[in-house]
Amino acid sequence: MNLRLFAALDPPDPVRRKLAGWQADLRRSAGRHADEVRWTPADRLHVTLQFLGAVPEERLEAVREAMAGAAAGSRPLRLEVHGAGGFPTSRRPRVVWLGLSGDPGGLAALAGDLGRRLAPLGFPLEGRPLTPHVTIGRSRDGRGAPGLGGAIAGAATAEAIPWRAGEISLFRSHLSSEGSRHEVLARFPLGPLRDEGEEK
Repeated sequence: MNLRLFAALDPPDPVRRKLAGWQADLRRSAGRHADEVRWTPADRLHVTLQFLGAVPEERLEAVREAMAGAAAGSRPLRLEVHGAGGFPTSRRPRVVWLGLSGDPGGLAALAGDLGRRLAPLGFPLEGRPLTPHVTIGRSRDGRGAPGLGGAIAGAATAEAIPWRAGEISLFRSHLSSEGSRHEVLARFPLGPLRDEGEEK
């Protein structure tokens, strides 16, 4: 059996509530144009580090080991969710996102190490630098959602949300006609593993 997997930062509940509030503010600001977008449910907000796709179940343990190694080689990250934008442009976004700043070097190093550890397992390295973001919605029209431009510009001035990321998570995505459901299969703390006798 194949499992549809991805590695991500999963926001803690206090951060998730603030992200959902920011998303709601942007939707209100967009008015009737908010219907141009399929908004991401709050329980599925995350920062993707690497999408793995369909993975045979027998390779799951090797993926877990790669993620554990990358996490142990990193450090907890002090991040900020700040600003909003869209891919490919904010004027006609197909993807609406909230930006991430604070420790971009540490986050890029974590994602790069994770990619190098996963590559021998058959997962190709990303060909472009990581652009850390939280996807909060996707356009219903493949040409983009032109009515969201003003709301996105307004959200860019909102107060930043601090986020201390202390772990990375392995997610399984369950697809259905009603959309996807995300299940956390494992969490890996950032930072070197402690010996049991080490003082905490």
